[in-house]
Amino acid sequence: MLPELPPLPALTRAEGELIDRYLEAADLLGRINPARSGDTYGGLRAAQALVRKAAQLRDALTLMHQRGETELHGDTLARALRVLDGERRAARVALPPDGGG
Repeated sequence: MLPELPPLPALTRAEGELIDRYLEAADLLGRINPARSGDTYGGLRAAQALVRKAAQLRDALTLMHQRGETELHGDTLARALRVLDGERRAARVALPPDGGG
């Protein structure tokens, strides 16, 4: 049996959109990361998709601002990112550990 995940914290719809678009952008950046193995075509496709995701991320932040949600609640959003495997997903953007060579 899989362990039960902690519940997502209460988020506004716009905050949920922000988290979703942020993680999608992080996934794409991880696919583009030149320090990781892959092919140029896969990186190109991810870069093309990143443009769309960046616009969606901008739109989520714009909506939050227009609705008067002018503050990002870092602790709450960090909990949501952790529940959605954000640490692993964002780690793909960083340099991989040195191979010791």
